[in-house]
Amino acid sequence: MSKTNKKTKAIVTGGAGFIGSHIVDYLISEGMEVIIIDNLSTGREQNINPKAKFVQEDVVNFKKIEPLFKDVNFVFHTAALPRIQPSFDEPIEHENVNVMGTINCLLACRNKKIKKFVFSASSACYGTPDELPTTEKAEIRCLSPYALQKYAAEQYALMLGERYGIPAISLRYFNVYGPRSFSPKNPFNAYSSVIGIFENQKKEGKPLTITGDGEQSRDFIHVFDVARVNLLAAESQRQYEIYNIGFGKTYTVNQIAKMFNSKYVYIPERKGEARITWANPEKAKKELNWVPSEKLENNIID
Repeated sequence: MSKTNKKTKAIVTGGAGFIGSHIVDYLISEGMEVIIIDNLSTGREQNINPKAKFVQEDVVNFKKIEPLFKDVNFVFHTAALPRIQPSFDEPIEHENVNVMGTINCLLACRNKKIKKFVFSASSACYGTPDELPTTEKAEIRCLSPYALQKYAAEQYALMLGERYGIPAISLRYFNVYGPRSFSPKNPFNAYSSVIGIFENQKKEGKPLTITGDGEQSRDFIHVFDVARVNLLAAESQRQYEIYNIGFGKTYTVNQIAKMFNSKYVYIPERKGEARITWANPEKAKKELNWVPSEKLENNIID
């Protein structure tokens, strides 16, 4: 159990989004006081925990968010435009939110004695890697503006964090899935994993849509495990480190589709997406004492 108490105060940017809202729920269950900063551009009101303080604001607006960081212990920065395909069409908008928004949050932490800044990064920075399973030392091969922006924001978090005395940790998520992952208003979300999309299609009585040949493979990690590792990272003595957050196992999209016992069809492949993601999570297991517990087979509703 966590050693936190009700005096521990945390900010979760993007706390109305898929991953952010689960981090909020977990922190509150551990007795923390939580402030959510979210502009609801991709987040949803129904995801907001009523026990949290909600501030509808954009991380791009430094003057509005800066006062909120006073007397805060931990910052969990999940706010982003996590959209791979639209990042090609609107690179400036995505750059402003994903990179400048992160810098704003770091500046807001300056001189406030923040105990830990936990950044939600992405394994998209590896592209299609040669090293499988992939460690944190693998070559960076960004295939989309989104991937590049998340990598740049991560590096800012570590670089400025060290310069400003803000202990920072970056968590590179692989394919996160679980409740709330699919939002009809944001179907291009990088976290609208194929599992969430398939679940929504099945619920609506539609055939599952498999992009390309379906042999692209993914390392799926449940959002409950992701929420848990965020708090472990915050409470750890580690700083200025990067961790791969995945289960350490891969499934092809074809394999996932067959688990749903539904009809499926093939549609054209999407450019800018990796052929395979497969995490080596040993560093996080060893240094953060984190072991993923949610098995994929137990979380597919067929």
